[in-house]
Amino acid sequence: MSIRRPLQRMAPLLALSVAVGVALALLPIFRWGGEGAVRTVDSLTLVALSMYATVCAVQAARSDPGPGRRAWTMMALALTVRTVGSMIWAFRVIALRPNTIPSPPDLWYVAFTLLTAVAMILFPSGPLQGSRLRTVLDGVTATLCLFLLMWMTALHGLYNSYISHQGVPVLRLLFAMGDLVVLTTALLVIGRAEPRYRSALWLITTATALVTATDAGYGHLIGTGRFHTGSLVDLGWAAGSIAFAAAAHLSCRPPAARRPASVPSNSSLWLPYVPLLLAGTIGPAIVMSGLEAIIVPFIMTAVCVRQSVAAWENRRLLAATADQALRDPLTGLANRTLFHDRLTHAMMLRQRDARSVAVVSVDIDDFKMVNDSLGHPVADTILVRVGERIVGSVRPGDTVARMGGDEFALLLEGEEDQSYVVAGRVVEAFDQPFVVEGEKMLLHPSVGIAVASSDEPDLVPEALMKRADVAMYAAKRSRSLGLHSFSPDMALAGLDVTALARRPTDRPAGDGAAQIRLLGELRRAIDHAELDLVYQPKMHLRSGRVVGLEALLRWPHPQLGVLRPDEFMALVRQHGLMRQVTEFVVTRALDDAVRWEIAGVDVAVAVNVFAPDLQDAGLPDALCGALRSRGLRPSLLTVEITEDVILSDIDRVTAVLHRLREQGIRVAIDDFGSGFSALSYLRDLPIDEVKLDRQFISSITEDTRAAAVVRAVIDLTHELDVTVVAEGIEDAGTADWLREHGCDIGQGYYFGAPVAASMVPELIGAR
Repeated sequence: MSIRRPLQRMAPLLALSVAVGVALALLPIFRWGGEGAVRTVDSLTLVALSMYATVCAVQAARSDPGPGRRAWTMMALALTVRTVGSMIWAFRVIALRPNTIPSPPDLWYVAFTLLTAVAMILFPSGPLQGSRLRTVLDGVTATLCLFLLMWMTALHGLYNSYISHQGVPVLRLLFAMGDLVVLTTALLVIGRAEPRYRSALWLITTATALVTATDAGYGHLIGTGRFHTGSLVDLGWAAGSIAFAAAAHLSCRPPAARRPASVPSNSSLWLPYVPLLLAGTIGPAIVMSGLEAIIVPFIMTAVCVRQSVAAWENRRLLAATADQALRDPLTGLANRTLFHDRLTHAMMLRQRDARSVAVVSVDIDDFKMVNDSLGHPVADTILVRVGERIVGSVRPGDTVARMGGDEFALLLEGEEDQSYVVAGRVVEAFDQPFVVEGEKMLLHPSVGIAVASSDEPDLVPEALMKRADVAMYAAKRSRSLGLHSFSPDMALAGLDVTALARRPTDRPAGDGAAQIRLLGELRRAIDHAELDLVYQPKMHLRSGRVVGLEALLRWPHPQLGVLRPDEFMALVRQHGLMRQVTEFVVTRALDDAVRWEIAGVDVAVAVNVFAPDLQDAGLPDALCGALRSRGLRPSLLTVEITEDVILSDIDRVTAVLHRLREQGIRVAIDDFGSGFSALSYLRDLPIDEVKLDRQFISSITEDTRAAAVVRAVIDLTHELDVTVVAEGIEDAGTADWLREHGCDIGQGYYFGAPVAASMVPELIGAR
């Protein structure tokens, strides 16, 4: 975050500090108004500044909703004690003009020092930064070592100079000890504090250092008898109050985004041992002689080095722990916590730098089938490979995270166009099969992307992630390979995310790895239009003419050969691929019809339509639009449906069928007699053809009961003005029987096997 805003907030305080500094510096020089005026103005100014710092600390405590409130409350109490001491001092200087040392305000100042140390310890430390007890012990160790060093170098002589003043030596030692406690505590706390408090703590440390230096100068002037109220040394106390107020001002700013757990800084490891090292090396040289003056410093150095090495090793362990806490244990990618933190930071930078932020949501389709078929160890191996593929598709600096299960997320920053390029590379990464235990498996990802636009400055990270998920679920619903970008109409459409996320639990029988591999190859074949159609002729039984063709789906598999629908349609139904297959069949059949028409062959074509499309109210308009765009008449197309399709929602299906017939498209019931409500369908549904199931047709020449049923159905359908088509005619005897009993159209290998689209003109010409 830019420091411009905090500086603007502190501008009045900076101006005040400059004005006070200039006034207090000029006051003792020019002695305006005499000694009395100087003492009064100087004392009251220090009291006012102390009160101002107290008010600022109270405001900081009120504005902090987190654990920092206790620290600022204690700091406000400490500054209140200091203010009381300053008021007593001012009263004595202005009214009583005493010259006794020690004086009552000194006790208040000692209490202020101790309370400030407690407030410093109460500032919240960052995660993994150690306990407050450890900070206290480090502070005590450093304070005692520094005090010992100062005693041997300076305080011992100062103590002797005060020896004739009752109570002064002890008071001076308390001041020195207290100042050292606050200063060392401040330095130790800074290295362990949460990042949002460090700027304020640096200012508090600066204020403490100013007060410490001023107290030292005050003690020296008192000892030499040269101190008087209004001297330049008062500038240090004034500057300390202003620094305390500045720290409180800085703490009142809104908290930044919470950062992930971090390890202690390098300085916090060795800083507590510096005073010990100094006291243990310099001190013996002063107070010892002989061999001890040489050995003791070496011992202290070895102890400090050993402790520093132990602290460094602990830091390495903490660093590893912190990293593991932010990483997915399986793939080593970022986890949800780290991803959300980086996204929050990126959104904050977007507001400042006006750059693009995109979130990509990736979900592996049908991964439950992998778990159920191959087991969790193999599934985990595949997830690791998926993570490697995604990482290999992104740029340095992009964030890839595993959000849980088979869900991944990407954070892309920079140009918006580049974000789409990277997301497209992620989709392409799944074109190649995954090789696991010698098996090749094609996995299909559903990928959605959402970009934070520049006209949405208040967009929050959670909303951007939700948009990416909505786009991903739209991709899952469409079942098409490719990148889906979020658009507002997706949210308005009210996508049922929960329903879309549910996957079928049942799977085809057979080897799990083979089924997974076959499903991946089927998805690829559908996405790249690698399926094929063949056409079986429909013969008019009396004239022998070809009156139509039925489009039959085939899958030319590169290893398994040409697969018929019964070998892969179970996967199509169970994994939500029926809509894409229907679209492929209709598109290919109409394109072939156009080519036949150009070749001079005008023949009707029948296609099978599955349940999801037949329940779509937009199907009639879509089919008519496809016919119109190719210049084909509607009666050229026959839509074949099965009884099990109708059973699911007969009212909606009936409405769609009525609209199809109104548009001129013919409707046929396929596999008639294989369901349970055939007669009611003849009565209620708007149909043009009934196709008798091959199970009835195959035995009519041998089974009198089957023959009676077929004869009755033929008579009944003719009464309803419906054309009868017999499927599965394999021999001349069956064809003759059907012709004699009035069946209209026959279809089967007796009349010809299915042929490729290119062979249809020749087939029609031969007939």
